[in-house]
Amino acid sequence: MVNKISKFKYLFKLIIFIPLIFYFGKRSFIAFDEGFYALQARWILDKGNWTIPLWWDGYVLDRTIGLQFLIAKSQEFFGRNIFSAYLPTTIAAILMLFITYKLHEELFSKKYAIISPLILSTTYLWFDYSHLATQDIVYSCLVTIGIFSSVKIKSKNNKFYILLFGIWIGLAFMMKTFLVFVPLISLLPYFFIKKNLLFSKFFWVGLLIGFIPYLFWTFSINPYLEKNIIFYLFEKFNVLSSKNNFTNPFYYYLWNIPTTFLPWSFFAIIGTIQNISHSKDNKYILTYFPLILIITLSIFSTKTPYYPLQISSIFSLNAYVGVKYLFNSKTYNQIFLFVTSKIIPLFIFSLTFIYYFFFKNTINFTSRENTFLILGLLLFGISWSFLKQKNSFKELLIILIIGPYFLTSFLLQSGLFTDRSRELREKMEYVSSLDIVKNQPIKVDISGIKNSQSQSKIIRIALLTPKLGEGLESIDQLKKSELVWTTDLQKINNNDFSFEVIYENDTLKPWKLILKN
Repeated sequence: MVNKISKFKYLFKLIIFIPLIFYFGKRSFIAFDEGFYALQARWILDKGNWTIPLWWDGYVLDRTIGLQFLIAKSQEFFGRNIFSAYLPTTIAAILMLFITYKLHEELFSKKYAIISPLILSTTYLWFDYSHLATQDIVYSCLVTIGIFSSVKIKSKNNKFYILLFGIWIGLAFMMKTFLVFVPLISLLPYFFIKKNLLFSKFFWVGLLIGFIPYLFWTFSINPYLEKNIIFYLFEKFNVLSSKNNFTNPFYYYLWNIPTTFLPWSFFAIIGTIQNISHSKDNKYILTYFPLILIITLSIFSTKTPYYPLQISSIFSLNAYVGVKYLFNSKTYNQIFLFVTSKIIPLFIFSLTFIYYFFFKNTINFTSRENTFLILGLLLFGISWSFLKQKNSFKELLIILIIGPYFLTSFLLQSGLFTDRSRELREKMEYVSSLDIVKNQPIKVDISGIKNSQSQSKIIRIALLTPKLGEGLESIDQLKKSELVWTTDLQKINNNDFSFEVIYENDTLKPWKLILKN
């Protein structure tokens, strides 16, 4: 009987994450960056080129082919569908939750270990990117594995974890190249108390194993290039480290991280501070590591919301510490309960009311999306309003988790985080149903890619085009009875009857589907 109960508990721990991770409705890509990677993965399968990241008939040499390779392999094994394209991210997300669970066990105890991954899965930033086909969750998962393996290294005898700590570095480099040095720099204080780690042969063997994919790719791509691929990657690094469109002030992460880690950011900040004095053994991982990482990222010119994803597991652990501290604090307990049970629910109810009566009709959400969004917000506010002084710590944790859990689950199942280009998908479904389009490749006039808007549209259009043809420099290259996506309508406007517009729509603008007569 005890074994059956124990098995049920493990099964429940798995089932509880399903509404937060899996969505089986219709999906659609955004253009940057997931659509870009998915399109490159499509070209891998269409052209059989597993070596060079492509952009139509040209090379893109500012990144590795790591994620595109994973997407293409996933689609090769499980079918060329959109669900397979997201599978590498989904697997990495699940693994990251599991490693967070194990980190909680290792740093705290087995009791309430499920709370930290639940906090992580209901954090806005992690939830958002765990449903994007980009490198970021895969990379962050590898960083979390590196942190976990370093925590597990107690002596030279922990050979497996020393090996694992070496392996993740090379694999992470294949995902995000030089960004891997940020967590390594942030772990320097920890290396001082783990001095034997870097002198172990297992670490260097692991490092070599981890870099095998990158080295294999380097030797494969170099015959096609004028210089070694590392120089092209350095050029991209130099662009990112100098002033560019993503340059933000030094204080960017001071507001961005608390915003993107909602609703747990306040608890995570409290926990991060508390670990300095209350956790002598763990402060290097739980406090120094995230703080140094944030400072390092702040010095770098390019600042994006997703760079801090690599510390999201640590912040989830710290959020648990923050909740525990506030619950046990005689000074702040009542303030904590008042804010969470009164102020925050009132804010959420007000926000829901304002949205429903003033903005619902101005935002192009479907009735399903609106219903799930409003229900999620209301259930969040209602659940936190049940917090009481008499609640035990276990009851407090359950109530705190239920609110964000309902909201994120409802948001996922609404399609807002999965069908992000719904209108364009619906228009392309109609285009795909046209008899003239069936079984005929549609080429693309790449001279029409003149700005980010036209590029964004054609990436998503190309991904939803049933048979994607080659890129053309001009529609003059088009042969009789061939189709092309183009923005060049000058000849049609000049009554050139050799071209005919097959389909145009404001959603696809500036692109139109034309036929050469």
